[in-house]
Amino acid sequence: MTRPILYHCKDARSFRCLWAAEELGLDYDLVTMPFPPRFHVPEYKEINPLGTIPCWVDGDLNMTESAAICQVMARGSALEVLPDEPDYARYLNWLHRSDATLTFPLAIMLRYSVFPKPEERKLDVAEDYKLFFLGRARSIEAALADGREWLVAGRFTVADIAIGYSVMLALTLRLKADLGPNTLAWWERLSERDGFKAAKARQQG
Repeated sequence: MTRPILYHCKDARSFRCLWAAEELGLDYDLVTMPFPPRFHVPEYKEINPLGTIPCWVDGDLNMTESAAICQVMARGSALEVLPDEPDYARYLNWLHRSDATLTFPLAIMLRYSVFPKPEERKLDVAEDYKLFFLGRARSIEAALADGREWLVAGRFTVADIAIGYSVMLALTLRLKADLGPNTLAWWERLSERDGFKAAKARQQG
């Protein structure tokens, strides 16, 4: 049997999946490509016609949504929250919020303030989406306000990974001063995990 393959770009949304795979100790192959792969690795579109990352290929399974891949990876492990647990619905909500609500505005910031040539940047648009993100990031701060260490179920789960990547991206965009103390303390716990460090090291290779 062939091993699953994760198609990845350094520190992009696929990092969620890389981090989850390392936390879970999965046996898989990693293919790291330059960003954006649809331009730099045109043959990649034969694997994922969207040309986006991540792409998780496991036999006949081909998945392209980072939070969904994390959810599937976590099945049967302590990083999953089961339907009969009280926080199951909150767990699903965080997973969906991670990309649709939190990563989306940051991606727009990158699109208009980082990737273009300086003369083509639209900093007013980027600023609008920065505020969009920060307004929604208050949900993380509020969820951790009662002193809990992790978002749901009293333990570290892939919900922490999915949302944690959004904070990681925000820090890359120099938004640390705009994030709350609960969020930053939680991020500190996340970034000290062996799985996070292993994912960072593996993508360098």
